[in-house]
Amino acid sequence: MEALKLNKWWLSQWSSDLIGLLFPNLCNACGTSLFQNEHLICTRCFYDLPYTDYHIHDENRVAKQLWGRLPIHAAMAMLYFRKGAKVQNLIHSLKYNNKTEIGVLLGGILGERLSSSPLYQNIDLIIPVPLHRKKLRIRGYNQSSFIAEGVAEKMNIPLDEKILVRNTSTESQTKKSRYNRYENMKDVFGIAYQELIKGKHILLIDDVITTGATLEACANTLLENGAEKVSIAALAFAE
Repeated sequence: MEALKLNKWWLSQWSSDLIGLLFPNLCNACGTSLFQNEHLICTRCFYDLPYTDYHIHDENRVAKQLWGRLPIHAAMAMLYFRKGAKVQNLIHSLKYNNKTEIGVLLGGILGERLSSSPLYQNIDLIIPVPLHRKKLRIRGYNQSSFIAEGVAEKMNIPLDEKILVRNTSTESQTKKSRYNRYENMKDVFGIAYQELIKGKHILLIDDVITTGATLEACANTLLENGAEKVSIAALAFAE
């Protein structure tokens, strides 16, 4: 009996090692092999992420970027985003490689930080920045929804993906000037269930903030349709 158990254990270990050899489990930040107790991100990368600590500073760079553009309650991003760096690798895996678990994992860390901040208390509802149905059909999922899922779970706040809708499929923002990005986002978003946001404090969730044009358009749409306050949180801020 003991010999049979030993053989089963050996076969299980051999199968696991073979799968690991053929399909290595790699860190989504640096690309090195993960140890058995590591998941998605290696321990070294996990503790070496470039945190901004913007959740404890109301006059941070993200908030200042939105000053004068809309009456935002609070705005922050958790990580610095630099081209070719680990945060870009993580977000690329989340957006384009179907690694949606990364969104939930990092969203959970974001939610823990927001929960400890006096700036992000008394939030009634969490809403992710939506994708247009055409892009959603192509990609298969909205990366911001998985970030929002992690945030909602840690903060114990309801999440709704159907209230804010994207009516227009805009062109890529990547190569546009700041002004053209704003023009590109005019009248893009709408509200499906206006009664659900009236008098509420809404937390908008996005993946990366660059100029803030998309979030500005979303926040203005929510405020114009009865939301009392809008706060913003993103995984990363592109400097």
